[in-house]
Amino acid sequence: MKDLANISTPLSLPRAGTGATPVAAPNAGAQVRHVRVSEAYAGQRLDNFLIRELKGVPKTHVYRIVRSGEVRVNGGRAKAETKLVAGDELRIPPVRVAAEPEYKQLTGDFPHEIVWEDDHLIAVNKLAGVAVHGGSGVSFGVIEQIRMSRPNAPLLELVHRLDRDTSGVLLIAKTRVALIGMHDTLREKTGDKRYMAAVKGEWVNDRQHVKAPLAKYTQPNGERRVEVNTEEGQFAHTVFNLVERRAEMSLLEAELKTGRTHQIRVHLQHCGFPIAGDDKYGDNGWNKALRASGFKRMFLHAKSFTFEHPVTAESTTVEAPLPRELAAFWYGDPA
Repeated sequence: MKDLANISTPLSLPRAGTGATPVAAPNAGAQVRHVRVSEAYAGQRLDNFLIRELKGVPKTHVYRIVRSGEVRVNGGRAKAETKLVAGDELRIPPVRVAAEPEYKQLTGDFPHEIVWEDDHLIAVNKLAGVAVHGGSGVSFGVIEQIRMSRPNAPLLELVHRLDRDTSGVLLIAKTRVALIGMHDTLREKTGDKRYMAAVKGEWVNDRQHVKAPLAKYTQPNGERRVEVNTEEGQFAHTVFNLVERRAEMSLLEAELKTGRTHQIRVHLQHCGFPIAGDDKYGDNGWNKALRASGFKRMFLHAKSFTFEHPVTAESTTVEAPLPRELAAFWYGDPA
C-alpha cells in the first residue's frame, strides 16, 4: 500500500472541501487566483471543476463568472462545458467562499479498515452507522474522513454509496480515470456486488430472483422512503441465495442486478422477510426484542464487489469480512 502523505497536490492552492484552508473566508479580502489543472482533473468540465474548487459559492454565480469571461482558461474565454486538459492555467476572479466547517469530531486517523488499495482505487470496509458523505444533517462522512487523513491526495471521490446503517465494501477513486471507469461499470451493470442479510422467516428456495419495481415517496413527516410500485416504479432486480436456514430466521446472500435506493431492504420486506434491525422496513416488534438482547444495528453487509479494473482491465474482487457484531449475532460468540 502506498503512503500518500508525501504526495503534494499539483494545484497552486489547496482545494476547498478536503479539510484544507478555504480559498477565502466570507469576510476576507478575496484575490484573483491562478490554478493549474492536475492530471487528476483532466477531462473534467470547466463548470464542474469550478463548483468543486469554489465550494460554498452558488452554482448560479459560478455560471455567471464563466459567461461574463471573468474565468479564463490559458488566457482566453471558455464555455462551461469546456473539457479541461492537464496543465491548463485557470484565472479565477475574486469570489466569496463559505468558510470550511470545523470537523471537531475528526482526527487524522481513518477509522475504517482499508481492505485493498492500488494506485487508482481504495476499498474500505465501512463501519455501520456512518454516512458515506456529509449532508442531510450529517456534518461529515467516510469521504470527509479519508480526505482529512490524506490531506495531500490529489483526488479522493466516492465511486458509489452505501446506506448509513449498512457496513462493508465501499470504493473510493484516487484518479479521475478510475472514477469515470467505475461509473461506467455501475451504469452498464457489469460489476458483481454481493451483500449478506439476516432476515426473519424461513427462506425456502436456494436461489430466488425478485423483480419488483421501486418508487420513492415522502411520508407526512418528511421522511423519504421506497416502496414496490408496479405503476410508477423503476425496474429493480435482486437475486437471493440461501446461505443458512434456522428456526424463524435465515441468512441470505443478495446479488444486486440493479442499484436502486434501499433495493435489498424493500425487496425483502415485499417478500415477507424483513431484515434484522431494519428500522425503516423491518418488523418493529422483532427489532425491539433484538435490541433488548443486545443487537442494535441492521444486519446488512456489503460482502464483496467484483469488477473489471478500469485501468488495468484485470478482474478484481474486493471483500470485506463480516463485522464482529454480525458474526456474533448469527454464529454466536466465539468460545
